[in-house]
Amino acid sequence: MHGVVQAKGDQGNGTYINPILAGDYADPTVVRVGNDYYMTHSCFEFAPGFLIWHSTDLVNWEPIAKALTEYAGNVWAPDLAYYKGRFYIYAPIDEEIMVLTASEPAGPWSSPTKLGIRGIDPGHVADDNGNRYLFYGSGHVAELTPDGLSVIGAPRKVYEGWRFPDEWVVEGRFLESPKLTYVNGYFYLTVAQGGSSGPATSHMVASARSKHPFGPYEDSPYNPIVRTQSRNEKWLSKGHGSIVDTPEGEWWIVYHAYEKGYYTLGRQTLLEPLEWTEDGWFRIPEGVRADQPIPKPSGQALNRSVSFREIQTETGELGYAWSWYKPKRTNEHEQAIAISPGSMSAPLVFMPEDHNYEAQVEIEISGESSGRFLLFYNDKTYSGLELSNDGLHGVIRGWRTPAKPFPSRHLVARLVYRDHEAVFYYSHNGTEWTKFEHSFETSGWHHNALGGFLALRLALWAQGPGNVTFKNFEYRALT
Repeated sequence: MHGVVQAKGDQGNGTYINPILAGDYADPTVVRVGNDYYMTHSCFEFAPGFLIWHSTDLVNWEPIAKALTEYAGNVWAPDLAYYKGRFYIYAPIDEEIMVLTASEPAGPWSSPTKLGIRGIDPGHVADDNGNRYLFYGSGHVAELTPDGLSVIGAPRKVYEGWRFPDEWVVEGRFLESPKLTYVNGYFYLTVAQGGSSGPATSHMVASARSKHPFGPYEDSPYNPIVRTQSRNEKWLSKGHGSIVDTPEGEWWIVYHAYEKGYYTLGRQTLLEPLEWTEDGWFRIPEGVRADQPIPKPSGQALNRSVSFREIQTETGELGYAWSWYKPKRTNEHEQAIAISPGSMSAPLVFMPEDHNYEAQVEIEISGESSGRFLLFYNDKTYSGLELSNDGLHGVIRGWRTPAKPFPSRHLVARLVYRDHEAVFYYSHNGTEWTKFEHSFETSGWHHNALGGFLALRLALWAQGPGNVTFKNFEYRALT
């Protein structure tokens, strides 16, 4: 496959339409270094993780590396920081905060190092004197050593959260995602409140500031900075913001949200401009709407190569769009789809970006192995088809049906996905197609129904003694 993928958000006329990253890219964290922006997101239980995105205009993004090369556990809500020539990712791994470092955003990145504190949602900040702090969880802060790799003293609780009206329909008074920005002598605290999912109006971004990292913090009179006001809006549960400036001195906020009617795509990444008021607060400018065209930031647009969708690149590594779900052994990373005899691989997953799409892949099996092409939420909820020595099987929400005879150990499988309905087809040669007898409906495959903060993905899953080869994967949007 050759060519580039143009970001859907860029309208080509000086404006963009959200999202800037379609698909499940939750908990965005962004940093600018010179004219370049870098961003990463939660990777949950997928590995390799922490896909690093690069942009020069905040709208068009290209993937350049995965910082977490090995499976480390359940990884939520990182913070990407740059300090004195070095990059840092602070992240909770199984709710123990760790840090990875690199001299370049493309890596190589270090293995995770424990900081010595437990919690979630870290946020790094440094003041003009080189003092470094890490905020985390529900309003706690710990002082960091000069190298940023461990804490000094005991953490303190310094912020209780913005007291929003009791009548608001939210998931709870949860305080999360403390992100810090040091501007003009103030520590600006950008937090998420209301709950990450649940009701459409639950999530929000709030702001507070203080002259001292340990407070006291004053809440912004312009809160909430970002919030879904009605379940009739296009973007629901908007929250978890990270702010960034441009070389020209403009300010922007990236955050995540669910798209109404498409919770299955997960929490997508959105961008809106900020303005500073005369009294030193930031807010979304009057008249800006997340669901309408917005003038782009300055900067050159980057194009994303379609090679990021390939299962295996020319170097033998996974394409950036692919990751393993809960891999149990590191040797599963050595070859994209080389399964040792007698083993059971982890699912290899791909994140769709579109409401409607089609995808296909070639499957070849040997020995007593079998290969599956699936729509996948987690290791309990998945549906699709499977090729084994016995023939073709349906896989219905994890249940494997009896085989339908198929004369070959080579199969071309195709999925057509429209309006949450999945129809599979199969072929000997990729030109003559037969509709598979089992089809599926997946509109409820999202966190509010199934938990886990995941999204609907495509999966390739090899099982049993022998080898399974998946190749020539193709994906394209349908109108």
